[in-house]
Amino acid sequence: MLDTNQGKTKADANLVKLTLKNPENFALIIEKYQKPFFYYIKRISNISDEDIEDELQEIFLKIYQNLNNYKTDLKFSSWVYRIARNHIISHYRKIKARPQKISNDWEINESILQNIATDLNLADEMEHKLLAQKIKLTLDKLDLKYKEVLIYKFFEEKTYDEISDIIKKPTGTVGTLINRAKKQFIKIYEQ
Repeated sequence: MLDTNQGKTKADANLVKLTLKNPENFALIIEKYQKPFFYYIKRISNISDEDIEDELQEIFLKIYQNLNNYKTDLKFSSWVYRIARNHIISHYRKIKARPQKISNDWEINESILQNIATDLNLADEMEHKLLAQKIKLTLDKLDLKYKEVLIYKFFEEKTYDEISDIIKKPTGTVGTLINRAKKQFIKIYEQ
């Protein structure tokens, strides 16, 4: 029986092969990753939907341009997330000096709320909408490196190994970053 992750990895490898043979197949990669990247960018950067669309175009262009450099020893999803991450960090550095409109309109579904609330010992919080708002505001106040790993872990549901591949840090460092992120999150949340 095929493991779900192995199935996804093989599907991604097939998408890469198809695209390298016929560039028109790149649309399949875009179709698969456009929505997850949209929400990832929204969560990590707080930029407008229109700006996200622009960033997505640039990210997919970078993925396409570097497709020949993809090495199969890394999961394709980790590889494309790394490209997206590097692009967004670069973009973030460019706009950091400019005033930003904070967008808190990304959605948090119930299961994500429960995971975060349970993991951070906030399960007794009365109203989920209030909790969602508090979580969004708290995430926005975190250092970027901590916000990023919490988003990968809880929103993108990435494993420590996948996060390690994306941010190019050892798995142990990922664990440390997540623990520190949780501590910073709780400290800010309680203020």
